[in-house]
Amino acid sequence: MNRSEHVPGDLRIELALRGKALYGNDFSDEEIAAWFEDEREGYYELYGDKNASDAAKPEYCYAEVADEHGFKWLPDRDFPSVLGIGSADGTELRPLLPRSGKVTILEPSEGFADTSLDGTPVAYVKPAPNGIMPFDADSFDVIVCFHTLHHIPNVSTVLNEIYRVLKPGGYVLLREPTHSMGDWRYPRRGLTKNERGIPPAIFRNMIREAGYLVVREARCGFSLFSRLPHINKRPPWTYRWIIRLDTLVCQLPIWPHYYHATHIWQKIRPISIAFVLQKSAS
Repeated sequence: MNRSEHVPGDLRIELALRGKALYGNDFSDEEIAAWFEDEREGYYELYGDKNASDAAKPEYCYAEVADEHGFKWLPDRDFPSVLGIGSADGTELRPLLPRSGKVTILEPSEGFADTSLDGTPVAYVKPAPNGIMPFDADSFDVIVCFHTLHHIPNVSTVLNEIYRVLKPGGYVLLREPTHSMGDWRYPRRGLTKNERGIPPAIFRNMIREAGYLVVREARCGFSLFSRLPHINKRPPWTYRWIIRLDTLVCQLPIWPHYYHATHIWQKIRPISIAFVLQKSAS
């Protein structure tokens, strides 16, 4: 079943909700284009405001998570060319700025388009709906893609493209939800129209088939911790001790592996996965 038109719509969704397939990954070109238009401004419409002052913009509360599951695993060297995929205003890339000469952000929204980030030049590039990236092979030393792939239909194509444009010996930092995020056939509060998590087994298989070396894999984002209230007026994910506790809890081999949970007890489990990947230097 390589083309979506070979699978009736209901069966396609049934397989996806059971975690047996990634919904959207076998879409036709027309379906991919329609999905792209649905998602192009989705995140910005939910969270962005180009007219807001810096003080009025929502706090980026995942910097500690990004460090724990990504940046701290990179070697202590410079990364002259950095690519952020779906990095919005670039805030998530700040830890790399002291070690990078140029930052490129592949971002579909018209709302994010600054020319520099803390003094580092930033080039914004619009992605193509089909996932093919407008960059030469072996172009970037490190690529950051946090919570972006689950907004994209053809994830395997994009993972292959990330590998193509990564320099030999370069690194990729990924973090994605691994649960269904609810039934995407119906509106969901706080979510864009099409986003859905990537089942871990399918994610690992895509990474392996693309050719990456896995430096580190970690489950993260325990569902109950995600519901913690603010502590001293700060989001829970801004506390390093919570993130480290979350990492320990998520590694326990006792949690259910339901992709689309329909009962309360099924929802008590890790809901994200983080990878540090590398392209072979040979």
